[in-house]
Amino acid sequence: MKFFARFFTVVCLALVLSPCLFPVTVLAKSGAEIDFAADQALERFKREVVAADEILKRAKGVLVMPSVIKAGIGLGGEYGEGVLRVNGKTVEYYNIIGGSFGFQLGAQIKSIFMIFLEDFALDGFRASDGWRAGVDGSVALITVGADGSVDTTKTSQPIVAFVIGQKGLMYNLTLEGSKFNKLQK
Repeated sequence: MKFFARFFTVVCLALVLSPCLFPVTVLAKSGAEIDFAADQALERFKREVVAADEILKRAKGVLVMPSVIKAGIGLGGEYGEGVLRVNGKTVEYYNIIGGSFGFQLGAQIKSIFMIFLEDFALDGFRASDGWRAGVDGSVALITVGADGSVDTTKTSQPIVAFVIGQKGLMYNLTLEGSKFNKLQK
């Protein structure tokens, strides 16, 4: 009986993590599709966050991950593709891969906006081969008030991030351990 329980656990783990470890190229989007989705996500970001225009004007670069899918059954994984923009122009494409362990059941879709406010932070991100949040650079996750106002105490950090879910801005999240990899599009 223990064999079947272990076998079931391994199969569930493989199913949950397989999109993160071995992304299926059929699911990969073209550069044009990612750019279009990023444009739409940025418009939503500007609508929901009062200080979005001000922060984006200060940005040296913005990584927009318009659709990150996270799913889990005890063990979880996440995957999404996005675009890095500098001066409003696409310069590179990236994916995000992450895993987690703990009580979780279900799936969610979110958008991630990682804003580089210092040149050294952007340069370090672009030069890396598989950049990890919390390891290769610290990311300050910004909280937003009910009226869309931003907690300005964190906006002086070199890298700030916002996460927007299907129901709006998401709280108490972390990007720690998420890995960002360059894509060829």
